[in-house]
Amino acid sequence: MGTSHGAGSRLGRAAHDLFFRNVHNRHLIYNTCWEDPRIDRELLALDGSSRVVMVTSAGCNALDYLLDSPATIHAVDVNPRQNALLQLKLALFRLGGFDDLYAMFGKGSHDGYARVYAAARPHLDAPSAAFWDRRIGYFDRHRGRPSFYYHGTAGTAAWLFTRVLLRRPALRAGLLDLMDADSLCEQQAIYTRIEPLIWGGLISWLVRQPWVMSLLGVPRSQLQLIRDGYPGGLASYLADKLRHVATEVMTRDNYFWRVYLTGSYASGCCPEYLRAEHFDRLADRVDRVRTHTTTVSDFLRRNPGTYSHFVLLDHQDWLVRHDRPALEEEWELLLANSRPGSRILMRSAAQDASFLPEFARRSLRFFPEWAAALHRRDRVGTYGSVHLAEVL
Repeated sequence: MGTSHGAGSRLGRAAHDLFFRNVHNRHLIYNTCWEDPRIDRELLALDGSSRVVMVTSAGCNALDYLLDSPATIHAVDVNPRQNALLQLKLALFRLGGFDDLYAMFGKGSHDGYARVYAAARPHLDAPSAAFWDRRIGYFDRHRGRPSFYYHGTAGTAAWLFTRVLLRRPALRAGLLDLMDADSLCEQQAIYTRIEPLIWGGLISWLVRQPWVMSLLGVPRSQLQLIRDGYPGGLASYLADKLRHVATEVMTRDNYFWRVYLTGSYASGCCPEYLRAEHFDRLADRVDRVRTHTTTVSDFLRRNPGTYSHFVLLDHQDWLVRHDRPALEEEWELLLANSRPGSRILMRSAAQDASFLPEFARRSLRFFPEWAAALHRRDRVGTYGSVHLAEVL
């Protein structure tokens, strides 16, 4: 009986991994970045001499970092669709029309999307153009889902969650009130009222489903880090993280949660790259951003140099469980292509950085108090930890 259960568990894990790989190999995952660049820029301290290597994700944060005028930003992602998304944003800056940029990526739809895309397409590389030729209808509000932010796999999960959450009038009103609250005290009162409604039967069931987590870009390795390291496991982790965001961080400018709740940003609650006052400055700098469809390790092998900043997001959570040699190789390349003082920023579902190779930790200086203090102000609030390291 124990053997049968073990075999079933192994089959379940294998099925989860297979589904996750299929999702990530075939689809746009992230339609917006899920890391707060406000704290990133404080930790990174970019300037005109900075040479940045970062994981692309949805490209929002590459544009945010560009406000600090680094010399170059290399946006690296193994998923070509993520680079296609950043390339489309860069193309809209090159076209020079803020209204078109804001309609597509601020409101999530544009009645003239086909016209805008026809003008933007010559600025895309061939793989990006091929992707958008098939998917530019994501910006058509009349085609099924009303917003770009409800497309891609994370967007599909957001669409599913919001359809469940917003069908209850009391919860819908409470969530919208929460986003517009004027103080933490008001937020705390609202959330106390609606928290039992959020964690109803269907939502509680959905967050336990591996396929839902895969759509959100969460691999089994990250789920296991949470189950192994967080008191109460995944359910407690999610409940505590949501409570923290709702009651301890101001929501009026929390564009991360607003966009998935409403399908759009607001003019006063949006990423910095979507603010009109930054448009001309960013348009002048977009040629400093270059996309690379490959792994971080392969990029560094092909483009050796001395880089001042690395932004790794949370991809090492996957490596630590599935490919330890690749994790060690990546750290060897990171250290070989840095200098004393180079900064490395990473996030994790784990509560600490003990998963890093020992030789890497010996070569780095960490700033745990500083990073932890900023982590508490993070508007996303879903990661277990944030780590800033400086190369010795």
